[in-house]
Amino acid sequence: MTSALDPNVEYVVLCGADYERVGYAPKSEVHHKDTPLHLAFSCYVFDPEGALLVTWRATTKKTWPGVRTNSCCGHPGPGEVLPDAVARRLTDELGVVVDTIDLVLPAFAYQATMADGVRENEVCPVYRATVGTRPELRPDPAEVDDAAWVPWREFATEVRRAPDAVSPWCARQVDELATLGPDPLRWPVSDDTELPLAAREPLVPRG
Repeated sequence: MTSALDPNVEYVVLCGADYERVGYAPKSEVHHKDTPLHLAFSCYVFDPEGALLVTWRATTKKTWPGVRTNSCCGHPGPGEVLPDAVARRLTDELGVVVDTIDLVLPAFAYQATMADGVRENEVCPVYRATVGTRPELRPDPAEVDDAAWVPWREFATEVRRAPDAVSPWCARQVDELATLGPDPLRWPVSDDTELPLAAREPLVPRG
């Protein structure tokens, strides 16, 4: 494992075959044709009526640029617990502060490859977040091209009929989320003990 980390570098958590934490790599270097397995998260933000905040990824993103997807995705840093990473990225990407953040798919993992060969390879727990009222959105143009509120059932039906209309992780997550029930505000919440090992070991290597 890396003995020391540069505080000026953004790192991702690398995972082993059992989803345990095995090291860290700079985020800028991790995505390529042989992307190592690493820890990420996805978040779905809902308003009080159960509408989902859908986003379009910035066209400058290295992976799946311009593609419609869920509210927010990201990578926890070394020592960062997943709910804190979710809250951080929602604020950074969308200017949104949510009321609740709940774990709903603790064991989700996937691989996907773009046409140019760049590959995603993530263990990616999924969270539901809620807001009391729809906030003013302030998308970071480096991360998000656009955003819109869409009724969950409408979005889920469309994605399950045409999974290529969204990012590959979103399509697979929607399939699994649909099994939790038709009302996203009533989905059962999972316990943190169900998270992969890497997400339960927020340890920073000491220099």
